[in-house]
Amino acid sequence: MNNRIALALALLSVSAFSHAASPCQEKEHEIQREISYAEKHNNQSRINGLNKALREVRANCSDTKLRAAHQKKIAEQKAEVAERRREFNEAKQKGDAEKMSKREHKLKEAQQELKVLEARDY
Repeated sequence: MNNRIALALALLSVSAFSHAASPCQEKEHEIQREISYAEKHNNQSRINGLNKALREVRANCSDTKLRAAHQKKIAEQKAEVAERRREFNEAKQKGDAEKMSKREHKLKEAQQELKVLEARDY
């Protein structure tokens, strides 16, 4: 029982930290987490690449630029969803069941990606 409480408190504190941190701090924390994982698996080339990425984030990251880039990704994904919806509707008009199924699957994937992007808080 005590372990569950300790785990819950740890998760809450990590969650609170991630919401209080700026986007650049979150990105830095994410890279550090990946470095830790790569170190556990002795993946030196991944560690080297992640350390380079970490140095670049520390030197060049701007919350404003990061938010703008994220908004651009959302706009691009909305365009992707619209394109997939158009393709699905075309297949539907032609009555091609196989194409409809494929297009619907691609539309749902694009919608899910958009949902994930929009769920980010920056």
